[in-house]
Amino acid sequence: MPVSLSIELDTRRMKKRTGAYPVKLLVVHDSVPQRYQTIYDLSKEDFKKLSAPRLSSDLQKARDSLKDMLRSAETAAKEIRPFAFNEFERYFITANPLFKPRKQKQQNVEANSGEFDFSPYEGKFPILKESHPRADCISVVFAWYVKNLIKEGRIGSALNYQNTYYSLKKFQGNAQFVDVTPGYLRQYEKWMRDRNCSKSTVGINLRPLRSIYNLAIDEFNLIPRKNYPFGRRKYLIPTSKNIKKALAQDDISKIYYYDTDNIEYSQARDYWLFFFFANGMNPKDAALLRYRNIQGEFIVFERAKTQLTTRNDPKPITVYITEDIQAIIDRWGNKDKSPTNYIFPILQLGMTPLEEHYAIKAFVKFVNDRMAKICEELNIRKATTIYTRHTYSTFMKRSGASTEFIQEALGHADKSTTENYLDSFEKDVKKEFAGKLISFKKTTPPEKIEVAEVAVKVS
Repeated sequence: MPVSLSIELDTRRMKKRTGAYPVKLLVVHDSVPQRYQTIYDLSKEDFKKLSAPRLSSDLQKARDSLKDMLRSAETAAKEIRPFAFNEFERYFITANPLFKPRKQKQQNVEANSGEFDFSPYEGKFPILKESHPRADCISVVFAWYVKNLIKEGRIGSALNYQNTYYSLKKFQGNAQFVDVTPGYLRQYEKWMRDRNCSKSTVGINLRPLRSIYNLAIDEFNLIPRKNYPFGRRKYLIPTSKNIKKALAQDDISKIYYYDTDNIEYSQARDYWLFFFFANGMNPKDAALLRYRNIQGEFIVFERAKTQLTTRNDPKPITVYITEDIQAIIDRWGNKDKSPTNYIFPILQLGMTPLEEHYAIKAFVKFVNDRMAKICEELNIRKATTIYTRHTYSTFMKRSGASTEFIQEALGHADKSTTENYLDSFEKDVKKEFAGKLISFKKTTPPEKIEVAEVAVKVS
Protein backbone atom coordinates (compact mmCIF):
# COMPACT_ATOMS: atom_id res chain seq x y z
CA MET A 1 0.00 0.00 0.00
CA PRO A 2 1.31 3.52 -0.82
CA VAL A 3 2.31 5.91 1.93
CA SER A 4 1.02 9.48 1.86
CA LEU A 5 2.70 12.30 3.76
CA SER A 6 1.57 15.86 4.39
CA ILE A 7 1.97 18.78 6.76
CA GLU A 8 -1.06 19.64 8.88
CA LEU A 9 -2.08 21.96 11.68
CA ASP A 10 -3.48 19.90 14.54
CA THR A 11 -6.36 22.06 15.72
CA ARG A 12 -7.52 19.56 18.36
CA ARG A 13 -5.45 21.24 21.07
CA MET A 14 -4.78 24.96 21.21
CA LYS A 15 -2.01 26.30 23.40
CA LYS A 16 -3.90 28.74 25.59
CA ARG A 17 -0.90 30.97 26.26
CA THR A 18 -0.17 31.70 22.59
CA GLY A 19 -3.36 30.69 20.78
CA ALA A 20 -1.22 28.53 18.46
CA TYR A 21 -1.56 24.90 17.39
CA PRO A 22 1.13 22.25 16.82
CA VAL A 23 2.28 21.67 13.24
CA LYS A 24 2.58 17.95 12.55
CA LEU A 25 3.77 15.56 9.89
CA LEU A 26 0.85 13.33 8.93
CA VAL A 27 1.81 9.88 7.63
CA VAL A 28 -0.95 7.59 6.35
CA HIS A 29 -0.25 3.96 5.52
CA ASP A 30 -2.87 1.34 4.75
CA SER A 31 -5.59 3.79 5.93
CA VAL A 32 -3.85 4.17 9.31
CA PRO A 33 -2.80 7.73 10.23
CA GLN A 34 0.16 8.61 12.43
CA ARG A 35 1.10 12.15 13.46
CA TYR A 36 4.53 13.43 14.45
CA GLN A 37 4.79 16.79 16.16
CA THR A 38 7.32 19.24 14.73
CA ILE A 39 9.03 22.03 16.65
CA TYR A 40 6.67 24.58 15.10
CA ASP A 41 3.46 26.00 16.56
CA LEU A 42 1.35 28.30 14.40
CA SER A 43 -1.97 30.07 14.55
CA LYS A 44 -4.62 29.17 11.98
CA GLU A 45 -3.99 32.47 10.19
CA ASP A 46 -0.22 31.97 9.98
CA PHE A 47 -0.61 28.39 8.77
CA LYS A 48 -2.83 29.60 5.91
CA LYS A 49 -0.20 32.20 5.00
CA LEU A 50 2.46 29.53 4.34
CA SER A 51 1.37 29.32 0.71
CA ALA A 52 1.52 33.10 0.22
CA PRO A 53 4.33 34.59 -1.93
CA ARG A 54 5.38 37.13 0.66
CA LEU A 55 6.01 36.15 4.27
CA SER A 56 7.72 37.45 7.36
CA SER A 57 11.23 36.15 7.85
CA ASP A 58 10.11 33.82 10.66
CA LEU A 59 7.25 32.34 8.64
CA GLN A 60 9.43 31.97 5.55
CA LYS A 61 12.04 30.12 7.58
CA ALA A 62 9.36 27.80 8.99
CA ARG A 63 7.86 27.17 5.53
CA ASP A 64 11.21 26.35 3.93
CA SER A 65 12.16 24.08 6.80
CA LEU A 66 8.83 22.22 6.65
CA LYS A 67 9.02 21.80 2.85
CA ASP A 68 12.54 20.36 3.07
CA MET A 69 11.50 18.08 5.90
CA LEU A 70 8.49 16.80 3.94
CA ARG A 71 10.66 15.94 0.91
CA SER A 72 13.14 14.10 3.13
CA ALA A 73 10.31 12.23 4.85
CA GLU A 74 8.88 11.11 1.52
CA THR A 75 12.30 9.81 0.45
CA ALA A 76 12.73 7.97 3.75
CA ALA A 77 9.28 6.37 3.48
CA LYS A 78 10.03 5.09 -0.04
CA GLU A 79 13.23 3.43 1.15
CA ILE A 80 11.45 1.39 3.84
CA ARG A 81 10.15 -1.80 2.22
CA PRO A 82 7.77 -2.99 3.47
CA PHE A 83 6.79 0.22 5.19
CA ALA A 84 6.32 0.12 8.96
CA PHE A 85 5.72 3.03 11.31
CA ASN A 86 8.26 1.86 13.86
CA GLU A 87 10.96 1.62 11.20
CA PHE A 88 10.05 5.06 9.86
CA GLU A 89 10.22 6.52 13.36
CA ARG A 90 13.59 4.92 14.07
CA TYR A 91 15.01 5.91 10.69
CA PHE A 92 13.63 9.44 10.30
CA ILE A 93 11.86 10.82 13.39
CA THR A 94 14.09 9.82 16.30
CA ALA A 95 16.92 12.31 16.89
CA ASN A 96 15.58 14.58 14.14
CA PRO A 97 15.88 18.17 15.49
CA LEU A 98 12.76 19.24 13.58
CA PHE A 99 10.56 16.98 15.73
CA LYS A 100 9.71 17.23 19.38
CA PRO A 101 10.71 14.13 21.37
CA ARG A 102 7.74 11.81 21.57
CA LYS A 103 6.43 10.51 24.85
CA GLN A 104 7.98 7.20 25.73
CA LYS A 105 4.62 5.44 25.62
CA GLN A 106 4.08 6.73 22.10
CA GLN A 107 7.50 5.68 20.87
CA ASN A 108 7.30 2.14 22.03
CA VAL A 109 4.26 0.38 23.34
CA GLU A 110 6.38 -2.23 25.07
CA ALA A 111 8.65 0.30 26.73
CA ASN A 112 6.34 0.73 29.71
CA SER A 113 7.42 -2.62 31.10
CA GLY A 114 10.61 -1.09 32.56
CA GLU A 115 12.15 -3.27 35.23
CA PHE A 116 8.80 -4.66 36.33
CA ASP A 117 8.68 -8.46 36.30
CA PHE A 118 5.45 -9.55 34.63
CA SER A 119 6.27 -13.26 34.66
CA PRO A 120 4.22 -14.01 37.84
CA TYR A 121 1.18 -12.52 36.11
CA GLU A 122 1.39 -14.34 32.79
CA GLY A 123 -0.67 -17.29 33.99
CA LYS A 124 -3.68 -15.09 34.74
CA PHE A 125 -2.99 -12.58 31.97
CA PRO A 126 -2.50 -14.32 28.59
CA ILE A 127 -2.89 -10.88 26.97
CA LEU A 128 0.70 -10.19 28.07
CA LYS A 129 1.84 -12.70 25.43
CA GLU A 130 -0.69 -11.66 22.81
CA SER A 131 0.75 -11.14 19.32
CA HIS A 132 0.16 -7.81 17.59
CA PRO A 133 0.04 -8.28 13.81
CA ARG A 134 -0.28 -4.53 13.27
CA ALA A 135 0.58 -1.41 15.24
CA ASP A 136 -3.01 -0.20 15.06
CA CYS A 137 -4.72 -3.35 16.39
CA ILE A 138 -6.80 -3.07 19.54
CA SER A 139 -4.54 -5.64 21.23
CA VAL A 140 -1.67 -3.13 21.24
CA VAL A 141 -3.38 -0.57 23.44
CA PHE A 142 -5.25 -3.16 25.52
CA ALA A 143 -1.99 -4.97 26.38
CA TRP A 144 -0.23 -1.68 27.13
CA TYR A 145 -2.98 -0.53 29.47
CA VAL A 146 -3.30 -3.89 31.21
CA LYS A 147 0.42 -3.71 31.98
CA ASN A 148 -0.03 -0.27 33.48
CA LEU A 149 -2.90 -1.48 35.65
CA ILE A 150 -0.85 -4.45 36.86
CA LYS A 151 2.04 -2.16 37.78
CA GLU A 152 -0.39 0.02 39.75
CA GLY A 153 -1.69 -3.05 41.59
CA ARG A 154 -5.20 -2.67 40.09
CA ILE A 155 -5.63 -6.35 39.33
CA GLY A 156 -9.43 -6.32 39.19
CA SER A 157 -9.44 -3.55 36.59
CA ALA A 158 -6.70 -5.29 34.61
CA LEU A 159 -8.79 -8.47 34.48
CA ASN A 160 -11.85 -6.49 33.36
CA TYR A 161 -9.92 -4.94 30.46
CA GLN A 162 -8.50 -8.32 29.50
CA ASN A 163 -11.99 -9.85 29.56
CA THR A 164 -13.23 -7.10 27.25
CA TYR A 165 -10.38 -7.70 24.80
CA TYR A 166 -10.98 -11.45 24.57
CA SER A 167 -14.72 -10.93 24.19
CA LEU A 168 -14.08 -8.58 21.26
CA LYS A 169 -11.51 -10.97 19.81
CA LYS A 170 -14.02 -13.82 20.00
CA PHE A 171 -16.52 -11.59 18.19
CA GLN A 172 -14.46 -10.50 15.18
CA GLY A 173 -10.80 -11.11 15.95
CA ASN A 174 -8.06 -8.63 16.80
CA ALA A 175 -9.66 -5.70 15.01
CA GLN A 176 -7.98 -2.52 13.84
CA PHE A 177 -9.21 0.69 15.42
CA VAL A 178 -10.37 1.93 12.02
CA ASP A 179 -12.81 -1.01 11.95
CA VAL A 180 -14.34 -0.16 15.34
CA THR A 181 -17.25 1.86 13.98
CA PRO A 182 -20.78 2.48 15.29
CA GLY A 183 -21.89 -0.39 13.05
CA TYR A 184 -19.25 -2.69 14.55
CA LEU A 185 -20.42 -1.78 18.05
CA ARG A 186 -24.08 -2.39 17.22
CA GLN A 187 -23.20 -5.77 15.74
CA TYR A 188 -21.18 -6.61 18.85
CA GLU A 189 -24.11 -5.69 21.10
CA LYS A 190 -26.43 -7.91 19.04
CA TRP A 191 -23.87 -10.72 19.15
CA MET A 192 -23.74 -10.44 22.94
CA ARG A 193 -27.52 -10.25 23.35
CA ASP A 194 -27.94 -13.30 21.09
CA ARG A 195 -25.82 -15.14 23.66
CA ASN A 196 -28.21 -14.16 26.45
CA CYS A 197 -25.95 -11.42 27.84
CA SER A 198 -27.74 -8.58 29.60
CA LYS A 199 -27.53 -4.91 28.70
CA SER A 200 -25.49 -4.47 31.86
CA THR A 201 -22.90 -7.02 30.65
CA VAL A 202 -22.68 -5.33 27.26
CA GLY A 203 -22.02 -2.03 29.03
CA ILE A 204 -19.40 -3.59 31.29
CA ASN A 205 -17.50 -4.77 28.19
CA LEU A 206 -17.86 -1.63 26.10
CA ARG A 207 -16.86 0.97 28.67
CA PRO A 208 -13.26 -0.35 28.75
CA LEU A 209 -13.22 -0.33 24.93
CA ARG A 210 -14.28 3.32 24.98
CA SER A 211 -11.37 4.15 27.28
CA ILE A 212 -8.97 2.20 25.07
CA TYR A 213 -10.23 4.02 21.98
CA ASN A 214 -9.57 7.38 23.67
CA LEU A 215 -6.03 6.25 24.45
CA ALA A 216 -5.56 5.22 20.82
CA ILE A 217 -6.51 8.77 19.81
CA ASP A 218 -4.88 10.89 22.50
CA GLU A 219 -1.78 8.92 23.44
CA PHE A 220 -0.91 6.72 20.47
CA ASN A 221 -2.20 8.81 17.55
CA LEU A 222 -3.49 5.64 15.90
CA ILE A 223 -6.80 7.08 14.75
CA PRO A 224 -8.18 10.61 14.29
CA ARG A 225 -10.77 11.99 16.68
CA LYS A 226 -13.32 12.24 13.87
CA ASN A 227 -13.46 8.41 13.79
CA TYR A 228 -14.56 8.23 17.44
CA PRO A 229 -17.57 5.87 17.34
CA PHE A 230 -19.18 6.62 20.70
CA GLY A 231 -21.69 9.32 21.61
CA ARG A 232 -24.88 10.90 20.35
CA ARG A 233 -25.82 10.08 16.77
CA LYS A 234 -23.12 7.41 16.78
CA TYR A 235 -23.24 4.57 19.31
CA LEU A 236 -24.47 4.89 22.88
CA ILE A 237 -23.36 2.25 25.35
CA PRO A 238 -26.48 0.62 26.82
CA THR A 239 -27.24 1.24 30.46
CA SER A 240 -29.53 -0.65 32.75
CA LYS A 241 -31.64 0.63 35.60
CA ASN A 242 -29.88 0.27 38.93
CA ILE A 243 -31.96 -2.31 40.77
CA LYS A 244 -31.93 -1.47 44.45
CA LYS A 245 -30.44 -4.25 46.56
CA ALA A 246 -31.66 -3.17 49.99
CA LEU A 247 -33.03 -5.47 52.66
CA ALA A 248 -36.07 -4.66 54.74
CA GLN A 249 -35.56 -3.79 58.40
CA ASP A 250 -37.17 -7.04 59.54
CA ASP A 251 -34.70 -9.05 57.45
CA ILE A 252 -31.75 -7.18 58.96
CA SER A 253 -33.13 -7.94 62.40
CA LYS A 254 -33.34 -11.66 61.58
CA ILE A 255 -29.72 -11.68 60.40
CA TYR A 256 -28.55 -9.76 63.47
CA TYR A 257 -30.25 -12.13 65.92
CA TYR A 258 -29.41 -15.28 63.97
CA ASP A 259 -27.94 -17.80 66.40
CA THR A 260 -25.72 -20.69 65.33
CA ASP A 261 -23.02 -22.98 66.64
CA ASN A 262 -21.38 -23.04 63.21
CA ILE A 263 -18.27 -20.86 63.52
CA GLU A 264 -18.04 -20.18 59.78
CA TYR A 265 -21.69 -19.08 59.62
CA SER A 266 -21.20 -16.87 62.65
CA GLN A 267 -18.05 -15.34 61.18
CA ALA A 268 -19.67 -14.69 57.79
CA ARG A 269 -22.72 -13.12 59.47
CA ASP A 270 -20.47 -10.85 61.56
CA TYR A 271 -18.44 -9.73 58.55
CA TRP A 272 -21.67 -8.97 56.68
CA LEU A 273 -22.95 -6.91 59.60
CA PHE A 274 -19.58 -5.14 59.86
CA PHE A 275 -19.90 -3.98 56.24
CA PHE A 276 -23.43 -2.76 57.00
CA PHE A 277 -22.59 -0.94 60.23
CA ALA A 278 -19.43 0.58 58.74
CA ASN A 279 -21.21 2.83 56.21
CA GLY A 280 -21.82 -0.03 53.77
CA MET A 281 -18.10 -0.69 53.53
CA ASN A 282 -16.81 -2.62 50.50
CA PRO A 283 -15.27 -6.02 51.43
CA LYS A 284 -11.99 -5.01 49.76
CA ASP A 285 -11.77 -1.90 51.92
CA ALA A 286 -12.48 -3.98 55.01
CA ALA A 287 -9.73 -6.43 54.04
CA LEU A 288 -7.26 -3.56 53.58
CA LEU A 289 -8.02 -1.95 56.95
CA ARG A 290 -5.02 -1.70 59.25
CA TYR A 291 -4.96 -0.86 62.94
CA ARG A 292 -3.53 2.55 62.09
CA ASN A 293 -6.92 3.29 60.51
CA ILE A 294 -8.43 3.27 64.00
CA GLN A 295 -8.20 6.84 65.26
CA GLY A 296 -9.80 7.14 68.68
CA GLU A 297 -13.49 6.35 68.40
CA PHE A 298 -13.42 6.21 64.61
CA ILE A 299 -12.17 4.17 61.67
CA VAL A 300 -10.81 6.53 59.01
CA PHE A 301 -9.96 5.14 55.56
CA GLU A 302 -9.98 5.90 51.85
CA ARG A 303 -11.83 3.71 49.37
CA ALA A 304 -9.46 1.62 47.28
CA LYS A 305 -11.77 2.16 44.30
CA THR A 306 -11.27 5.93 44.25
CA GLN A 307 -7.78 6.40 45.71
CA LEU A 308 -6.21 7.17 42.33
CA THR A 309 -8.95 9.47 41.06
CA THR A 310 -9.09 11.46 44.33
CA ARG A 311 -5.34 11.60 44.94
CA ASN A 312 -5.25 15.40 44.73
CA ASP A 313 -8.44 15.77 46.75
CA PRO A 314 -8.67 12.74 49.06
CA LYS A 315 -12.06 12.00 50.55
CA PRO A 316 -11.55 9.92 53.69
CA ILE A 317 -14.53 8.07 55.11
CA THR A 318 -15.10 8.25 58.84
CA VAL A 319 -16.93 5.43 60.62
CA TYR A 320 -17.93 5.68 64.26
CA ILE A 321 -16.95 2.52 66.12
CA THR A 322 -20.20 1.33 67.67
CA GLU A 323 -20.39 -1.43 70.25
CA ASP A 324 -21.28 -3.91 67.49
CA ILE A 325 -18.33 -2.90 65.31
CA GLN A 326 -15.94 -3.15 68.25
CA ALA A 327 -17.36 -6.54 69.23
CA ILE A 328 -16.80 -7.90 65.70
CA ILE A 329 -13.21 -6.61 65.67
CA ASP A 330 -12.61 -8.18 69.10
CA ARG A 331 -14.06 -11.53 67.98
CA TRP A 332 -12.39 -11.90 64.58
CA GLY A 333 -9.62 -9.32 64.39
CA ASN A 334 -5.88 -10.03 64.51
CA LYS A 335 -4.54 -10.06 68.05
CA ASP A 336 -1.36 -8.29 66.95
CA LYS A 337 -2.55 -4.69 66.92
CA SER A 338 0.60 -3.14 65.48
CA PRO A 339 -0.33 -0.04 63.45
CA THR A 340 0.82 -1.62 60.17
CA ASN A 341 -0.95 -4.94 60.74
CA TYR A 342 -4.28 -5.69 59.11
CA ILE A 343 -7.34 -5.56 61.38
CA PHE A 344 -8.82 -8.76 59.96
CA PRO A 345 -6.94 -11.96 59.01
CA ILE A 346 -7.93 -11.78 55.35
CA LEU A 347 -4.63 -10.56 53.90
CA GLN A 348 -1.06 -11.13 55.01
CA LEU A 349 1.76 -8.63 55.03
CA GLY A 350 4.03 -9.01 52.00
CA MET A 351 1.38 -10.29 49.59
CA THR A 352 1.68 -9.29 45.94
CA PRO A 353 -1.24 -7.38 44.38
CA LEU A 354 -2.22 -10.56 42.54
CA GLU A 355 -2.23 -12.57 45.79
CA GLU A 356 -4.26 -9.83 47.47
CA HIS A 357 -6.80 -9.85 44.65
CA TYR A 358 -7.49 -13.57 44.89
CA ALA A 359 -7.45 -13.56 48.70
CA ILE A 360 -10.15 -10.86 48.70
CA LYS A 361 -12.09 -12.74 46.03
CA ALA A 362 -11.99 -15.89 48.19
CA PHE A 363 -13.06 -13.86 51.23
CA VAL A 364 -16.11 -12.44 49.43
CA LYS A 365 -17.05 -15.94 48.24
CA PHE A 366 -16.70 -17.24 51.81
CA VAL A 367 -19.11 -14.61 53.12
CA ASN A 368 -21.60 -14.86 50.26
CA ASP A 369 -21.78 -18.66 50.26
CA ARG A 370 -22.51 -18.83 53.98
CA MET A 371 -24.88 -15.88 53.95
CA ALA A 372 -26.86 -17.67 51.25
CA LYS A 373 -27.35 -20.63 53.62
CA ILE A 374 -28.25 -18.32 56.51
CA CYS A 375 -30.85 -16.47 54.44
CA GLU A 376 -32.29 -19.78 53.31
CA GLU A 377 -32.67 -20.85 56.95
CA LEU A 378 -34.26 -17.51 57.83
CA ASN A 379 -36.53 -17.66 54.78
CA ILE A 380 -35.49 -14.21 53.57
CA ARG A 381 -34.13 -12.98 50.24
CA LYS A 382 -30.53 -13.84 49.44
CA ALA A 383 -28.23 -11.13 50.84
CA THR A 384 -24.79 -10.90 49.25
CA THR A 385 -22.15 -8.41 50.34
CA ILE A 386 -23.35 -5.83 47.80
CA TYR A 387 -26.64 -5.57 49.68
CA THR A 388 -24.94 -3.99 52.69
CA ARG A 389 -24.09 -0.77 50.85
CA HIS A 390 -27.56 -0.30 49.37
CA THR A 391 -29.20 -1.26 52.65
CA TYR A 392 -27.09 1.22 54.61
CA SER A 393 -27.93 4.09 52.26
CA THR A 394 -31.64 3.19 52.30
CA PHE A 395 -31.68 3.07 56.11
CA MET A 396 -30.01 6.47 56.28
CA LYS A 397 -32.49 7.97 53.82
CA ARG A 398 -35.49 6.58 55.67
CA SER A 399 -34.03 7.89 58.92
CA GLY A 400 -34.01 11.41 57.53
CA ALA A 401 -30.30 11.80 56.70
CA SER A 402 -29.51 14.33 53.99
CA THR A 403 -28.11 13.28 50.63
CA GLU A 404 -24.93 15.23 51.45
CA PHE A 405 -24.43 13.24 54.67
CA ILE A 406 -24.96 9.93 52.87
CA GLN A 407 -22.63 11.04 50.06
CA GLU A 408 -19.83 11.66 52.56
CA ALA A 409 -20.54 8.43 54.44
CA LEU A 410 -20.38 6.37 51.24
CA GLY A 411 -17.31 8.20 49.95
CA HIS A 412 -18.90 9.35 46.71
CA ALA A 413 -17.04 12.13 44.92
CA ASP A 414 -20.12 13.03 42.90
CA LYS A 415 -23.50 13.75 44.44
CA SER A 416 -25.24 12.23 41.42
CA THR A 417 -23.73 8.83 42.31
CA THR A 418 -25.35 9.04 45.73
CA GLU A 419 -28.64 10.13 44.19
CA ASN A 420 -28.49 7.06 41.96
CA TYR A 421 -28.32 4.93 45.10
CA LEU A 422 -31.25 6.77 46.62
CA ASP A 423 -33.55 7.31 43.66
CA SER A 424 -36.16 4.82 44.83
CA PHE A 425 -37.53 3.32 48.01
CA GLU A 426 -38.49 -0.27 48.58
CA LYS A 427 -41.87 -1.35 47.22
CA ASP A 428 -43.33 -1.68 50.70
CA VAL A 429 -42.43 1.94 51.42
CA LYS A 430 -44.13 3.02 48.20
CA LYS A 431 -47.23 1.10 49.27
CA GLU A 432 -47.06 2.79 52.66
CA PHE A 433 -46.88 6.25 51.09
CA ALA A 434 -49.69 5.40 48.68
CA GLY A 435 -51.80 4.45 51.67
CA LYS A 436 -51.20 7.84 53.26
CA LEU A 437 -52.84 9.49 50.26
CA ILE A 438 -56.16 8.01 51.32
CA SER A 439 -55.67 8.35 55.08
CA PHE A 440 -58.64 10.72 55.21
CA LYS A 441 -60.96 7.80 54.53
CA LYS A 442 -62.84 6.46 57.53
CA THR A 443 -62.32 2.85 58.45
CA THR A 444 -66.10 2.36 58.71
CA PRO A 445 -68.03 3.92 55.85
CA PRO A 446 -70.96 6.14 56.88
CA GLU A 447 -74.51 4.82 56.57
CA LYS A 448 -75.92 5.19 53.14
CA ILE A 449 -78.29 8.12 52.87
CA GLU A 450 -81.37 7.46 50.87
CA VAL A 451 -82.09 10.39 48.63
CA ALA A 452 -85.75 10.75 47.67
CA GLU A 453 -86.57 11.90 44.26
CA VAL A 454 -87.92 15.43 44.34
CA ALA A 455 -90.09 16.69 41.58
CA VAL A 456 -89.43 20.27 40.75
CA LYS A 457 -92.28 22.07 39.25
CA VAL A 458 -91.34 24.86 36.98
CA SER A 459 -93.93 27.50 36.92
